Amino acid sequence: MEIFLIRHTSVDVPPGVCYGQTDVPLKPTFEQEAAITKKNLQTSLPFDHVYSSPLTRCVRLATYCGYPDAEKDKRIMEINFGSWEMKPFDCNDDPRLQQWYADYLNVAATGGESFAMQYQRVSQFLDELKKKSYKRVAIFAHGGVLICAQIYAGLIKAEEAFNNLTPYGGIIKIGL
Repeated sequence: MEIFLIRHTSVDVPPGVCYGQTDVPLKPTFEQEAAITKKNLQTSLPFDHVYSSPLTRCVRLATYCGYPDAEKDKRIMEINFGSWEMKPFDCNDDPRLQQWYADYLNVAATGGESFAMQYQRVSQFLDELKKKSYKRVAIFAHGGVLICAQIYAGLIKAEEAFNNLTPYGGIIKIGL
């Protein structure tokens, strides 16, 4: 099965603000960015099935690309940063933040989840997807989800995950 993972376009959030699962707005450049993503997807068509994170930044891109009825699945949402959501990292005085910096793979954000927890739910989604008879699938999701999928497919290692962040509007392909 070929899976095309599409990252949402640029968010309208100040740099350094932790936004995870918060439903944030997209930049005013959405249409220009989305047009490029849609054009880049043309060489991968057709898809047997299309999924999207339920967050509007993914749903909006899926709709723009011609998939307003993409199946929504919460397991492909971005990492949950709990009480850190919408706070600038440099203004976060939670003592767990330093623990998270030291071991983001295993330390959960206060009231949220760790990268390992996100990986577990994305893996569960992909395990289920592998059982389906689709040949080609599109998934509109988030940077963290795309990283999890690449680790799952054996393309990158968890320790180097965030050196491989797909740009906004970018597309990666994995095989299952």
